[in-house]
Amino acid sequence: MPPTTSSRDQKHRPNRAKKGSIEALQIDEQNHSSAAHLPEHVAAPIRSDQAAEALKNGPIGALVIASIAVGILFIGWLAFYFLLFMPRGPIG
Repeated sequence: MPPTTSSRDQKHRPNRAKKGSIEALQIDEQNHSSAAHLPEHVAAPIRSDQAAEALKNGPIGALVIASIAVGILFIGWLAFYFLLFMPRGPIG
């Protein structure tokens, strides 16, 4: 007996169209919704000078966290080098 699909399954499943070897999705506009579907979920547009001002200082917090992580890795490398490799002496 062939598998059956309900009309509900057909309604919520996107149509697939073959395009060469890549499969492209065709979205049914009536059933499609996204986070930006309603105007209150979309940020207000800003001018380019306002965007430049907002990005002027950059991601300081991310740079601090990355610097701390690199510092910890470097200290660990120094500990391995001086506490593990140097006491064993030269190779050969």
